[in-house]
Amino acid sequence: MFLCVNALSVLLSPAQAAVVSAFAQTLRRYTSLNHLAQAARAVLQNTSQINQMLSDLNRVDFANVQEQASWVCQCDESVVQRLEQDFKVTLQQQSSLDQWAAWLDNVVNQVLKPYEGSTSFPRAARQFLLKWSFYSSMVIRDLTLRSAASFGSFHLIRLLYDEYMFYLVEHRVAMATGETPIAVMGEVRRSDVSDLHARI
Repeated sequence: MFLCVNALSVLLSPAQAAVVSAFAQTLRRYTSLNHLAQAARAVLQNTSQINQMLSDLNRVDFANVQEQASWVCQCDESVVQRLEQDFKVTLQQQSSLDQWAAWLDNVVNQVLKPYEGSTSFPRAARQFLLKWSFYSSMVIRDLTLRSAASFGSFHLIRLLYDEYMFYLVEHRVAMATGETPIAVMGEVRRSDVSDLHARI
């Protein structure tokens, strides 16, 4: 598909090419999200895997993770601790995929609520994604260093949750700016191309 989009971009204006590229990227991400959800459903329905994940998660040194991440993320420590506890409780309750989706949706709502109606909303949303990704990378790093038996399960869940967070934030930004999600992604690609041309 990537080669087709590149070949097609020769025939299209830069704006049209950006829209086609954004659509293709969005389609790939949504397909990926669907595949990850199907794979994660099996993990989240397996009691022994959930118990192993909880055991491994309780060995993670969250104080150390927070200390290392705080310089980069500058996150409110109480928010991070609340998310950690909510995550553990939701995992312990062996929540369904739909319940996890609702939890992630609630996290996005809480974090971005202060920026609603502000012109800084898109920037705050992007910063949240970066912080979420960095912090979850630090947790995965700790699990890796401890040779956690459930590393594979956590890696799969992390991929799904990152992808779903991106989906949620993309749609929130689209609603806040009055654009479609594809237009939001197209705008990002157009600004990246403009930045690249400016540097050359």
